[in-house]
Amino acid sequence: MVSLGLVVARFNSSVTEQMEDAARDAAAERDAAVVETIQVPGAYDSPLAADRLARRDDIDAVVVIGAIVTGDTDHDRVIADATAKSLTEVSLDRDKPVSFGVSGPGMSGAEARERVSKGAEAVYAATDMVEALA
Repeated sequence: MVSLGLVVARFNSSVTEQMEDAARDAAAERDAAVVETIQVPGAYDSPLAADRLARRDDIDAVVVIGAIVTGDTDHDRVIADATAKSLTEVSLDRDKPVSFGVSGPGMSGAEARERVSKGAEAVYAATDMVEALA
């Protein structure tokens, strides 16, 4: 059984709560266990929490869930780029899969709600990576 750590951004919670539900359903489907969940303020805050979970011996992979919607500036792109880069570094530094279930940037709230399946897709990616690297 694959043991997962889950990091969920609270910002845009109307979307991320549904993404978390989809992730938990996908974990059950894959016979994976979510052993720890950390709620963080936003996607930008997820790398530190992901790193803490990735350090644990009882966690095989970390799944990060968030939704970055566009605003009046390019702030969403800056957040998405920084988050993706930092989560990749966590994965490589810890030699453990960290899947990127963060939707955005460049989308509206309505578009984000249409992509709640990204939570499940991130679990599938994490479990596939654990199996591929075993």
